[in-house]
Amino acid sequence: MHKGWLPRPWTVLAWFIGITLLLPVLALFFEAFSPQAMSPGTEVFSHLWDTVLIDYISNTLLLVFWVALLSVVFGLPVAWLIAMCQFPGRKWLQWAMMLPLAMPSYIIAYVYTDLFDYAGLIQTTLRGWFGWQSPADYAFFEIRSLGGAATMLALVLFPYLYLIVRTSLAEQSYQLIQASRVMGCKPWESFFRVSLPMIRGAIVVALALIGMETLADFATVHYFAVNTLTTAVYDTWLGYNSLTAAAKISVMMLVLVFLFIGLERYSRRQQAVYERQSKQDSDFLYRLTGIKAVLATLWCLTILFFAFVLPLLVLIGYAIDNVDVAWNSEFFRFAGVSFSIAATVAVITVSISLVILSNQRDSNTHEQKWFNRLPSVFASTGYALPGTVLAIGVLIPLTTLDFALNDVLDKWMQWQPGLILSGSVFAIIFAYVVRFNAVAVGAIESSYSKISPSIDMVSKTLGLGRLKLMWLVHLPLLKKGCLTAALLVFIESMKELPAALLLRPFDFETLATYVYQYVSDEQLENASIAALTIVVVGLVPLIFINRLSVKR
Repeated sequence: MHKGWLPRPWTVLAWFIGITLLLPVLALFFEAFSPQAMSPGTEVFSHLWDTVLIDYISNTLLLVFWVALLSVVFGLPVAWLIAMCQFPGRKWLQWAMMLPLAMPSYIIAYVYTDLFDYAGLIQTTLRGWFGWQSPADYAFFEIRSLGGAATMLALVLFPYLYLIVRTSLAEQSYQLIQASRVMGCKPWESFFRVSLPMIRGAIVVALALIGMETLADFATVHYFAVNTLTTAVYDTWLGYNSLTAAAKISVMMLVLVFLFIGLERYSRRQQAVYERQSKQDSDFLYRLTGIKAVLATLWCLTILFFAFVLPLLVLIGYAIDNVDVAWNSEFFRFAGVSFSIAATVAVITVSISLVILSNQRDSNTHEQKWFNRLPSVFASTGYALPGTVLAIGVLIPLTTLDFALNDVLDKWMQWQPGLILSGSVFAIIFAYVVRFNAVAVGAIESSYSKISPSIDMVSKTLGLGRLKLMWLVHLPLLKKGCLTAALLVFIESMKELPAALLLRPFDFETLATYVYQYVSDEQLENASIAALTIVVVGLVPLIFINRLSVKR
């Protein structure tokens, strides 16, 4: 503390930022459980609970289960093959398997619906070949279903499991697995008896992350007409015009999110790595040859083809065939808007993360460390909020501030400016900062941990204050961390859809909402260049992260 009990100005600023970014979460719980929320005006929620809400909860849990299961089916064999085996194409496949992360789920959903729907290319071709006249003549899976939505989401989310499990496998002691081989275990027995128990925590961590991303998805389930809690929030707010009921459903989703986070933390409560394998790139346990090598390469290529290559080729085909329609002034206008918002959010999140982490670093006692770390925890909580839930949480405090500001200005100046916070682009920027600040904190904190505390001590001895210390000493050492944070936040902001869809002002579009409008109207071809732009921009951090990992 500074001058007795008074906190430092830097600490006050960090706490102000942390509490501000925590406001949406606090507002949700207040709106859901305040005395006003318990009034007779909440019959909308009671009606939903008595009619459809149980089905929505059931669909949500089933969706999470199937996405998790399919992600394991897609990602676990690929992670094991690339981490533990040598086969043709492994070197470039180890980074290429990350590419599906750049493909928004609603785009891949549209592409596969266009291919596999009744009027799509596949079924039309089959009817032409075999002379079928109606759906009664043959059996074909329904792409617009919960199973179809789960498959689309798994195709874009399995790289989370692949990356985490591949890293965990690469960090295992190869001597343990070699010992199991000496004792007579076959490769699959060695995997189940040695490798799998050691990576179980990593699998749970990956599945918890995939479950949270599945809960956050709105566009895919809405496009496939699968009713989940995410669509329930959207429909309750816009359809029933009930903010209180939407807040109650949002709190239910938050409980599920916190369960996933708790599961992830519990799974690694005793996790530790005591031995690492050196030379993991030169000494492979299994050198596959012949049919085994062919099958390994074929499996990885098949997953990559359906998760990324095929949708990308279809998008390129759409763009070529419809370039006159897709290459228009609207595309450039909305691309400019998206780039401006994303750049603004990136600068804000990096700046406030530096303030929070600098304050967190300036701790001498255990109590100070605990006290100074809380703003960082508060400022990172928003990342757990699905986009639709975040929109509700942001709208509540901003609307309250708008009403208070209008009352004050009307009293003193006889002027009411209207909804200048909740009804403008400020709401979108604030929502993005709340949601993606955790990304910036994580990236910069990783770089901060590499700066020796002795550097701070020497700088203070030389008379540098906190601001000069950050500007002259920390920032030059944090350039890569800040660049990584800004880049990741920029890309995430470019891709974010649900929050922008619900908070955008009248006649306002980002690239994501612009593309989704055409997806909803079954006319993605007319926005194919905009969709390709989102995909290409999403590839940038993947290439950047891969280059960093290769250097390491």
